[in-house]
Amino acid sequence: MKIILFVFALILSMPIITGRERENILQKEFAKPGVAESFKPGGEWFPYPAYADRTAWESIIYEADKKPLIERAEKALDYKWQAFTASSYLEYERSGDRSEMESYFYGNRRAIQALVVGELLEGKGRFIPQLINGLWFSCQQFSWVLSAHQNRQRSARSLPDDREHFTDHGSASYGAAVAIAYHFFHEEFDKVDPSISYTIRAAIRKHILDPYMDPMELEANRWLALAQNNPDGFVNNWTPWCNSDVMLAYLLVEEDDDRLRMAVHQSVRSVEEFLEYTTTDGACEEGPAYWSQAAGRLYDYLQIMYDASGGMFNLLKNDRIRESGEYICRAWIGDGYVVNFADASARNGINVNLVWSYAEAVGSAEMKSFAHYLMGNDKHGRFYVPHIPTDELYRGLHAIRNRRKMRDEVSRLNGSAEYYEAKSRLIKDIPVGTWYPQTELAYMRNNAEWFFAAKGGHNNESHNHNDIGTCVLFIRNIPVLVDAGVGVYKRQTFSHERYTLWPMNSPYHNLLSPNDGMQPHGQEYRSENCNCAIEKGTFSVQLNKAYSEEAALNSLVRSYKLFPAPTSV
Repeated sequence: MKIILFVFALILSMPIITGRERENILQKEFAKPGVAESFKPGGEWFPYPAYADRTAWESIIYEADKKPLIERAEKALDYKWQAFTASSYLEYERSGDRSEMESYFYGNRRAIQALVVGELLEGKGRFIPQLINGLWFSCQQFSWVLSAHQNRQRSARSLPDDREHFTDHGSASYGAAVAIAYHFFHEEFDKVDPSISYTIRAAIRKHILDPYMDPMELEANRWLALAQNNPDGFVNNWTPWCNSDVMLAYLLVEEDDDRLRMAVHQSVRSVEEFLEYTTTDGACEEGPAYWSQAAGRLYDYLQIMYDASGGMFNLLKNDRIRESGEYICRAWIGDGYVVNFADASARNGINVNLVWSYAEAVGSAEMKSFAHYLMGNDKHGRFYVPHIPTDELYRGLHAIRNRRKMRDEVSRLNGSAEYYEAKSRLIKDIPVGTWYPQTELAYMRNNAEWFFAAKGGHNNESHNHNDIGTCVLFIRNIPVLVDAGVGVYKRQTFSHERYTLWPMNSPYHNLLSPNDGMQPHGQEYRSENCNCAIEKGTFSVQLNKAYSEEAALNSLVRSYKLFPAPTSV
């Protein structure tokens, strides 16, 4: 491979993102006759047996899958519920450390989720008392919002103010878990004391349902991305993430028909903005580390809407949705590595259950084969189903729902051919190169086992690093040219101090610093003339408009060529 950098005088301006006509695919789907009316309160749509239907739960997954989940719930029987103390919130404000509060928060949520799954599968009532303890304890907390996000409240402080309630992705996910627990077990709670169910419903309303529809919280809930509270048009993964979890709470707990439909309609308008913001080429500008919380959450939302509407709201077979899913296959390098532009780890792990479920829903053979590939265990020379997660309750239940079909597919794989032969066939559906012309990302690999990726773009992407023109190179899955990633999140990471951190700046990427100049942050700092020809293995980008005036550039073009080209694979 040759990496060629040259300078020439010709300057041709080409913005990376051109205006496009709105598609409004969600709102058009919602406007079809009978769709709005298909969403009913009460949670009867939830595609799982009632807790009391023990025969159905006994048949839903194999015994081998139940054992580790019940054991996980048993460990939670001795869990000590952790209070979100004032000090744990204020520590973020004092030092930027968010880990103390979040360790309490996620510890409590994981315990609740493990107890829910264990009780659903065992059905003996053994986990109900501890589950009540956890839910009762959670309902007494002032807020379910993470300390790092509390400054969205009007006080701009880190300590929750009980006079104001808004939603972040932490509280939305916590609320969804509590709502799922209420849905399955409220009759069991009533046998102990009806005030338990009342308290849970009141807490969900206080923390999730009311803030979602409160016009006074549009600024704090700016992830809704509605025009009145999003003047700069900036959208990221929070929009599908929060909406999917909030809709779970609404569709499982809300009892008022009109209020439910108003909330569903608002979610449609909000998630539409995510689709309108993201490019139509299928790329995730936030990188593969955020794919599960961006495209993956969009899939969660659409699956929830499909199930809750009895299949009437159905965009799962839309090409854009499928292509957004297949991005994760293209960004995969090998041996656990992914392309880690933006705030990402090079080895962040891929949620195999999510990839499989997404593939099943949208009908992507590429994603399904990729999920099967990731199930391969080279040490044992066999394919195995992945562990069922309980760190996200909805996704854990969805994995249980699909478990039997997944196991059947793995059995066929293990019986179809020699392991390495079968595994090698599974990635034949992934293209050897992909060019995302709107996002300006290029991924390519050749038969010499070189993987190369480069990017253009602009310096105001979500989770942006000032890194236009950078690249990564792997040879036989060994990193040669790397992106350093982001480091541990702290207060400065998402503040006006973000670009005082070294990982965010161009000199710490595979880029030049002409005349000691750097790439600044901002939409106006962008690439020009970004071109890629996968069949030739070439990528080039003009960079002079990406740098500050101090760089004193007339024109700067960086070109890459991968040899042999990907078409020779």
